[in-house]
Amino acid sequence: MPVARRTLLGAGLAAATGALTGCGDSGGTGPGGTGPGDAVTTTDAAGNRVGFGAAGNTPSGTPSASPSPGGGATAANQARYAPQLTALLRRHLPASPQTVQHHGFPGAVAVVLVDGRTTVHTAVGEALRYAAGPKLLAAGQRVAMRPDSVFDLASVTKVYTAILLLQQVEKGRVDLDAPVRDYLPGFTGAGKDAVTVEMLLTHTSGLPVGATVTGLPDNTARWNAVLATPLVSSAVPGKTFRYSSVGLMVAGKIVEKVTGSRLDQALKANLTGPLGLRDTGFNPTTWLSGTARATRMVATDARSSRGLLRGTVHDDVANHLGGVAGHAGVFASAADLAAIGQLLLNGGTYQGRRVLAADTVRTMLTNHNAGKPAVDPERPHRTAAHGLGVVLNQPWFMGRLASPPTFGHTGFAGPSFLVDPDRKLVLALLTNRAHPNWSWANPDPVRAAVGDLLAAAVT
Repeated sequence: MPVARRTLLGAGLAAATGALTGCGDSGGTGPGGTGPGDAVTTTDAAGNRVGFGAAGNTPSGTPSASPSPGGGATAANQARYAPQLTALLRRHLPASPQTVQHHGFPGAVAVVLVDGRTTVHTAVGEALRYAAGPKLLAAGQRVAMRPDSVFDLASVTKVYTAILLLQQVEKGRVDLDAPVRDYLPGFTGAGKDAVTVEMLLTHTSGLPVGATVTGLPDNTARWNAVLATPLVSSAVPGKTFRYSSVGLMVAGKIVEKVTGSRLDQALKANLTGPLGLRDTGFNPTTWLSGTARATRMVATDARSSRGLLRGTVHDDVANHLGGVAGHAGVFASAADLAAIGQLLLNGGTYQGRRVLAADTVRTMLTNHNAGKPAVDPERPHRTAAHGLGVVLNQPWFMGRLASPPTFGHTGFAGPSFLVDPDRKLVLALLTNRAHPNWSWANPDPVRAAVGDLLAAAVT
């Protein structure tokens, strides 16, 4: 059956949302303090972040080798609002170590950059709390969240795919106004000859959210099914915003077609490699060491037919496609995700390396859907405002940081990022709210609350 962004349970979601917004502190340190589950950061001699547990503990595992997005934020010099942000996140953790059902998330990591410098880098809670079932693990079997923990970015993957595709536009290999069928002859079906490459990135193609890829013999057949996915009934390409994972699956396939490389290889060669982002990629069990997988890998679902998911993509369609797809499958640390935000804020450069032209970035961050209606039953307050692969001006997750130029993206498993150009602010907020059961909590209220806090603190 087609797998979309999962349809949230009506009454259950309302109850979870109410519990989330009304959730009290876990009984630990109040606002302005840190608790025993919190982590702070410092930097080693090479400038790499090193995650610590409670104050005075020694680092565990291997520190992230990725470069700092800006000046490193140590425990001593983080911004005055860092403790308030940490306390806000802690209020959405399980109420006690013995609490079975959370109403927010088991853990989270947040990175804030302002004017290119790290002002907050905090980690709270647990990266692994539940076994398959789901079953609450004994304390000694759990894994604490670290500042360099690696998360399933889910639909935030779409931003990476958009960047890779726009690089090919710059090279003259792709025309945004051209029909998709010019690049992918298998993109067949009624009305689909009118779908352009740009429509894939602006979610105006008329393609549905999900594709049917189960029960097929191999990956070639599954990808053929993706390309043959029909338009939504009565949809007219280019007229209406409908969030579509299929559109970005197809966009990723265009990248593969014109580069001659699989999407994970294109990501490494054209984006993460040049930028030195060593904590970003598809299928992380293939590039994380055994120690890192044990200490840094964040779990998602623990009640799926696949058992506990930790290092395996949460999205079912992406999983059937081998973990590499344009709509989901990228894993990253918060620092690496913040680097992507800083790259776009800088107009296509990061730490002296240019990967997109400034004009391309301006086009990417321009609203291409002005005046168009939006159809999104799961988020009725969403507007059509969208650039090329990025969401624009959406208070439902940006809070009071929302404004016409503010851009970002969210992911079903709990990740999000946003960039407020007016404040020169980048926020990477990663949570594991889908661990062990995505229906337990709505991630949007805490995302908006963090936006509200930063809007008041950074002026």
